[in-house]
Amino acid sequence: MSDASNEYQAPKRPRRFIAGAVCPKCSEMDRTVMYTNDDGDEVRECISCGYSQTSKEQAQETAQAEGLATELTTRVTPVDGKALLDEDVKPLKIMGLDSGKTPSKD
Repeated sequence: MSDASNEYQAPKRPRRFIAGAVCPKCSEMDRTVMYTNDDGDEVRECISCGYSQTSKEQAQETAQAEGLATELTTRVTPVDGKALLDEDVKPLKIMGLDSGKTPSKD
């Protein structure tokens, strides 16, 4: 015979607005609040669109993004510790500049 009105209810945790924060879903500024959920995780939530994300989810996304960020292979960046070199490299020859001759003025 328990009455719901007699049960202990934990005090509501305050929601804090985050100044300057932009929602990653709807791009609204200054509409994001932070609070701690019942599991003790920090949660950010947009009051415009309802998007929410826990600090654990954000850490997982950040770790995945760092794992995917790899540098593109170019002639300048080394691959396996060795720089890529062009084969059959020839010096650049500029047309109209002959050694020892001055260009004629017509």
